[in-house]
Amino acid sequence: MTNTRFQALSKVADNQVTEIEAPGNKISDFYAINVFTDDIMKSYLSKDAFDIVMLAIKSGNKIDRATAEQVATGMKSWAMSRGVTHYTHWFQPLTGATAEKHDAFFQQTATGKGMEIFDGNALVQQEPDASSFPSGGLRVTFEARGYSAWDPSSPAFIMDTGNSKTLCIPTIFVSYNGEALDYKAPLLKSLQALETAAVEVCHYFDKNITRVTPTLGWEQEYFLVDEALYEARPDLVASGRTLFGHSSAKGQQLDDHYFGSIPERVQAYMVDYENECYKLGIPLKTRHNEVAPSQFECAPFFEEVNIAIDHNQLLMDLMDRVARRHKLRVLLHEKPFAGVNGSGKHNNWSMATDTGKNLLSPGRTPKTNFMFLTFFVNTIKAVEEHADLLRAAIASAANDFRLGANEAPPAIISVFIGSYLTEVLNEVEKRVKKGNLDEADHQLLKLDIHNKIPDLMLDNTDRNRTSPFAFTGNKFEVRAVGSSANCSSTMTVLNTIVADQLKKFKIEVDGLMKSGETKDSAILKVLQQYITCSKRICFEGNNYSDEWEKEAKKRGLNNVKTTPYALDFYVTEKAIKVMTENKVFSHKEIEARHEIELEKYMKMVQIESRMMGEVAMTYIIPSAMRYQQQLAQSIQTAEAMGVKEKNLKVQKDLLNDVAEHISVIIKEVDDMTEARKKANEIEDARDKAIAYCEKVKPFFDEIRYHADKLELVVSDDLWSLPKYREMLFLR
Repeated sequence: MTNTRFQALSKVADNQVTEIEAPGNKISDFYAINVFTDDIMKSYLSKDAFDIVMLAIKSGNKIDRATAEQVATGMKSWAMSRGVTHYTHWFQPLTGATAEKHDAFFQQTATGKGMEIFDGNALVQQEPDASSFPSGGLRVTFEARGYSAWDPSSPAFIMDTGNSKTLCIPTIFVSYNGEALDYKAPLLKSLQALETAAVEVCHYFDKNITRVTPTLGWEQEYFLVDEALYEARPDLVASGRTLFGHSSAKGQQLDDHYFGSIPERVQAYMVDYENECYKLGIPLKTRHNEVAPSQFECAPFFEEVNIAIDHNQLLMDLMDRVARRHKLRVLLHEKPFAGVNGSGKHNNWSMATDTGKNLLSPGRTPKTNFMFLTFFVNTIKAVEEHADLLRAAIASAANDFRLGANEAPPAIISVFIGSYLTEVLNEVEKRVKKGNLDEADHQLLKLDIHNKIPDLMLDNTDRNRTSPFAFTGNKFEVRAVGSSANCSSTMTVLNTIVADQLKKFKIEVDGLMKSGETKDSAILKVLQQYITCSKRICFEGNNYSDEWEKEAKKRGLNNVKTTPYALDFYVTEKAIKVMTENKVFSHKEIEARHEIELEKYMKMVQIESRMMGEVAMTYIIPSAMRYQQQLAQSIQTAEAMGVKEKNLKVQKDLLNDVAEHISVIIKEVDDMTEARKKANEIEDARDKAIAYCEKVKPFFDEIRYHADKLELVVSDDLWSLPKYREMLFLR
């Protein structure tokens, strides 16, 4: 019987490019047609109701019940006009995926017929069963209540799955007592904290600024694999990555895939999911081949952080749905293939004012330059103060395989700003120390930062792609976020620590001004202190080098390479203080998240361990033993025919090598199983995660080593798992 690999390969050969029919002649014809945009809402609401909703979005004011009723009626009318029959509160539980429970507009009446109903109560709040979502002890299993509450700042949208259309209402998800059970609720709190702190600092420079909106532009990397090959790899199906597989002779070493011609079948897929994104108002801008074979990337325009993250979560869902239409599977795991680059999700973050100013963009006037320096230095100081908390925010079982692997930023958090801005900060530090502040004020505020950066930053940022937190001209790029992650974890931390730092900055500046300093002199004195103490976090060199690890240690920077230990940074006294004082998390919520992330790590390693044992024993060992039998029979036949012993030495050595690999794999799988059983007996979440990290996971490399050696020698017709050369290069 033909093995699963050859069955899959035959299906790949039959695949055709899927024809895509565009929804319109140009993107603007159908952009956001499935979104309850401000313009659409305006046409369905009274002017007073519309103004109340807009004010709520801008200022966070509550929406009264009468207005909620109008919004619900308008949403229902619009949705039904587009063929929608059901609605759902769309939320982001701590599983990492999105969640939805669909309810019909239809409601039976006393006459036995029915009518479509959707009122303000249904819009504002639902009570989905929360019993199976991670809670970290915030609720117990027999108390299933969890509440989803409408987030008016993120517009409702229609999800069209082909067979049905559903009105999706973005919501937060909280427990009966109000604790956050999702990613969105703390994110919204962090956005409010940052806006409040940033506006107050902006008033040193421009009293007209009333709002500061953090912005985000993510870059999503991913792999594509043919569906038939994917389904023939049980490790991919179960864990999202290949637990076995020898590197292909040709990988990414020629750099011929990067920015190369997009394969026709892949481009059809890209166009298809892009069209779906455009209908949902996701402003995708770029698409291209990435470094590794079968790796690709897309990126949108910048958006307000909350909406950008909602759009990224939607994108990942859409990419998976659409891939199946093309008989492809999208891999969002951070390291689906060994030996080639993994995937990240670069988070490009900045802050924009309601006057049209990007606070991290150098200006053309002394005043805007001074404002840029203030927010620029405060951001660096925030990262210097809370680098470990940022490390915790990017930690996951999958990202552990990628961080520091000569393809992604290391586990050491550092900041890259480029040579020119380093000189600028050094100049600020030097001049302020001299004490002639009137002269310093005059000269510093005329630094030609804006005109220098375009030339210098292009060169610098292209050459240092190794930094986990890099300034790239008008934004900071958090490069260490994993491709499958919800960006909220990192953005919540970044927003909060910058908000906290800006609050401290204002207190210090106001204190100096009360003691007689001019405003500008006070600002410069505080910035000078921040520049001096933040130097240890700034690094312009190669973050992959051994020298940097040694230097980072001298500077007192942590280098925590595994998730269970990195997650400890969530529950340090410093982390708890910054989160609770800025009212983003309660102490209880932080402890709960720590436990949830530990459990997620443990379960992921547990799944991989079980899958590794199963694939080794049911795929690899049988293939190897059949080959071993063929070798033994071949040697026996040769001996019977009188072939000299010396001429059979190579064959017998090969037979012994195969037998040894088989023996080691079986033993290591048994030992790994025993280690897993012992780990499962541990009750404490942290201790169990550490046991899986240090006692179970080390078996992975040893088992894989011997299995991959067998792949190189076992007869190709006996090997039943699709190989790297097939998964990465067959289109």
